[in-house]
Amino acid sequence: MGRSGREGEEPKIRREADGRPCRVAGLNQNYASRSGTLYHIQIEDRGPLTDGLTGRSVRRINVIVYANYGDPNTRIIHGCDHDYPDIRTAEHDDFIAREVQEQAAAARGLVEERERRKIDRIKRQIRQYYVTKSEAVKREFEETNAVHPFLFSRAWRELKAEHAAGAAPPAAEPDALFSDVLYPLDAELRELVLDIERIIIGIGQDLGSLRAEGRVDETLAEACGKTVGQARAALSGRDKVEFNARRLTLLRDTLLTLWRRVNAQLPGPDGH
Repeated sequence: MGRSGREGEEPKIRREADGRPCRVAGLNQNYASRSGTLYHIQIEDRGPLTDGLTGRSVRRINVIVYANYGDPNTRIIHGCDHDYPDIRTAEHDDFIAREVQEQAAAARGLVEERERRKIDRIKRQIRQYYVTKSEAVKREFEETNAVHPFLFSRAWRELKAEHAAGAAPPAAEPDALFSDVLYPLDAELRELVLDIERIIIGIGQDLGSLRAEGRVDETLAEACGKTVGQARAALSGRDKVEFNARRLTLLRDTLLTLWRRVNAQLPGPDGH
């Protein structure tokens, strides 16, 4: 599962040959959610490196969360890189060691939030089936039950309790807002997925800054929106097209070109 410390162990600082601090030990932590699903949180300090997208020197922490840990259907439900300034001091290493613990806590919170949304989605599927008797909807929640048995069981219990209490169903939120991302177990494919997610965030932030200044190029923004939509469909598996390195690389490179075009419109350090 990568280089990391033992479960529950405080991060320790590892040093380069010349004695300079360079990285801290990571973390491997097993975690059972409120629904009973087993997860594994893996956090690695990758040390100082050059970011392949921007060319900047950064200090990077990598976070991976595995669901159904230890089972044949183990899968990654979350992956993320967190970048910090490349400062090579003992004080900064102490800060990074604390960040490892903070990111572990954030990962546990993310697990519970994702489960809450998925439980609500399962409840909507069951309600929809009992209203429509749609076989397609029935197959959908039966597949969900096979993949997420603990969540399905919790959703069913909540529905029974709500029915007994005469509670009205909550307003539905669009599922498109909560599309899952497929994080491959293969490290090369996973890095491409993480790159694509980072670029999408960067495009959104830069377009937001340009809009706030009234300087956005709507044609470019439309092209970004279309390509980001295609990328999100690919990462979620909704478009049913083969998930491979060639396709992910093409998506990443197309998005990166758009991001650079957007970023070039932002004012430089001198305000121009």
